[in-house]
Amino acid sequence: MAAAAPPVTPRRTTHPSDRFTALQKKPLPAGLPREWYVAHNRRLKTMRLAIALLDSGVYEPAQAGNGLIRRTAERIGVHPPSDITCRMVRNLMRYGR
Repeated sequence: MAAAAPPVTPRRTTHPSDRFTALQKKPLPAGLPREWYVAHNRRLKTMRLAIALLDSGVYEPAQAGNGLIRRTAERIGVHPPSDITCRMVRNLMRYGR
């Protein structure tokens, strides 16, 4: 007697992030030094890149070279990151566990 084939699960056609709605952006506080805004925006870019790398299957910081991080930035539509931002992405992946 032949065994029944396992049920076929349909492939997901939407990305998991499509199910969520973006939060409304709030204006940044005024009056802070320019360095604060630069660091803030760098941290936001770092988080976006780390999330995109994790979504694409890159889980180890050693796998994420500057070239891969910059290609990921191009793929998700952000400006190419600097060497400092690339290092921050790897550090976030390393210590964000």
